[in-house]
Amino acid sequence: MCEMRSQRDAFGQALLELGDANERVLVLDADLASSSKLDAFAAAHPERFFQMGISEQNMVGTAAGLATWGFVPFVNTFAAFASKRMTDQLRVCCAQPGLPVKVIAAYSGLLSGKTGKTHQSVQDIAILRTMPNMTVVAPADAVEAAKLVAAAAAYPGPVYCRLTRDPAPLIFCADYDFRIGKAVVIHEGRDITIITTGQMAARAMQAAKALGAEGISAHILHVATLKPLDEESIVAAAQKTGLVVTAEEHTILGGLGGAVAETLAEHAPTPVRRVGVDDTYSESAPNDDLLEKYGLTAAHIARAAQELCESREPSRR
Repeated sequence: MCEMRSQRDAFGQALLELGDANERVLVLDADLASSSKLDAFAAAHPERFFQMGISEQNMVGTAAGLATWGFVPFVNTFAAFASKRMTDQLRVCCAQPGLPVKVIAAYSGLLSGKTGKTHQSVQDIAILRTMPNMTVVAPADAVEAAKLVAAAAAYPGPVYCRLTRDPAPLIFCADYDFRIGKAVVIHEGRDITIITTGQMAARAMQAAKALGAEGISAHILHVATLKPLDEESIVAAAQKTGLVVTAEEHTILGGLGGAVAETLAEHAPTPVRRVGVDDTYSESAPNDDLLEKYGLTAAHIARAAQELCESREPSRR
């Protein structure tokens, strides 16, 4: 887990390759192609690249119209705008009719290049997963982000692809079999389950190493697809250890932690501790400072796991 690569670089390259192979693939951009690494697609396929300017709502309506003619449109903007400024158009034009518009939601989470709270998006999962027919995916690394391109294009209906900005450790190998709707175990353990989404997977792996040094064996389940949720895998992971910590670069309200808590409350009641942004707006700062202030480091995950393990009934320790 030492090689570093950004999701936006991998996604941009994979989208170019998909465009080379499939002439029905289109890209619509809200003046952010250079930030989202879609310049190569624009240069290679100018007739299938539409620069819509800072007009996100119109971009979605246009994409929906193109989808009715059999095209596979990818619309590109930052996650903050995709999940908020475009919300009504995504709901009415895409989700309600189930049209296959694919949303590239770049710069998600806190680590958005010091853009500040207006451009950071830590509520988007909560917003999008409440829409019927909407699929929501947050890859862990560049490998999964690249594989998401073809999977999203082939998947029926609209797909929200939550991507991050900066280089991060690779979790998966090139032969990883990514499937929308399927969670994967990325670390086997017996004492406590850590359920992650997005790039928190890498921090969870670091937390597992720290916990191992303290004699705590962590089981890690990576949930790339927030909707449809792999409830069976979540229940199985919770039942294996009897304790669950969720970790997400998102508010703890309505995101992964909420989805896991809902699932376990219905199917396998289990103590759950949520690691995420605690119902607040964030600010501009270097990445490490943001992660520390809002409690999203590997150390925060490990501390939550330790505290939950200490609360276990003595007979089960």
